[in-house]
Amino acid sequence: MNKKIKTYWDLPDKEKEKFLSTAYNKKKMSWISIAKDLSTYPNKIRREVKRLGIESRDKSSAQRVALKEGRSEHPTEGTERSEETRIKISDSQGKIWDSLTEREKAQRSLTAKEVWHRKTEAEKQDIISKGSDAIRKASKEGSKLEKFIFSELTKRNYKVQFHKEHWLKNQKLETDLFVEDLRTVIEVDGPSHFEPVWGEENLRKNQRSDLEKTGLVLEQGLVLIRIKQTKRISDRYLRSVLEKLLEVINSIEEKFPKENKRYIEI
Repeated sequence: MNKKIKTYWDLPDKEKEKFLSTAYNKKKMSWISIAKDLSTYPNKIRREVKRLGIESRDKSSAQRVALKEGRSEHPTEGTERSEETRIKISDSQGKIWDSLTEREKAQRSLTAKEVWHRKTEAEKQDIISKGSDAIRKASKEGSKLEKFIFSELTKRNYKVQFHKEHWLKNQKLETDLFVEDLRTVIEVDGPSHFEPVWGEENLRKNQRSDLEKTGLVLEQGLVLIRIKQTKRISDRYLRSVLEKLLEVINSIEEKFPKENKRYIEI
């Protein structure tokens, strides 16, 4: 008696191609929907489609499928395109900055310092106090960059744990983001991790903690991605970091790194 094939992954390539072609082209299902049916993640289906030579939809067709499945809103219907406008403005400002010479950038920096020095001591203390409160809040609730990465990875059907606690050998340490599917930890290091924002002693304390956490994560056979936030947060910067992160994540999905390649910096 022949052994019964139970799952898609047991099928020969010819049957896999037929299954995916029917779901993708005839039934007009998305990668996300197919992935859910097969209890896997979308990127794995994307790789299967590519491997089996099935032609992908263009952006317009993919948008129509997303609308049909209720995963996306129409880009113009009932909206003011605020997100699109913000992105355009961010890109425009970024291009202007990139086009400046080093001398022009230095002049702008000097102007900003002069504006700061013209402020009264009370105004300076108020700005510093608000900045301190924001940083303390971010340390508890997560920074804007952490929340952005969490949201974007979750949208892509990755299983992500936010500020995971009590799982490293040092129970006092927590990880910013843990991507279960990829056995990968993502740490977002703000300026206080590499600059004496709160003084030299606090910087040394942060760096000792980072070093210990790195060792404990790698000791468990996991991948550690450290994102060093060196620029002011903007929409353009967020998208740039996400693009680089997704490249790293895709490479991990393709092939889990060897032991000496599991520490990655962005």
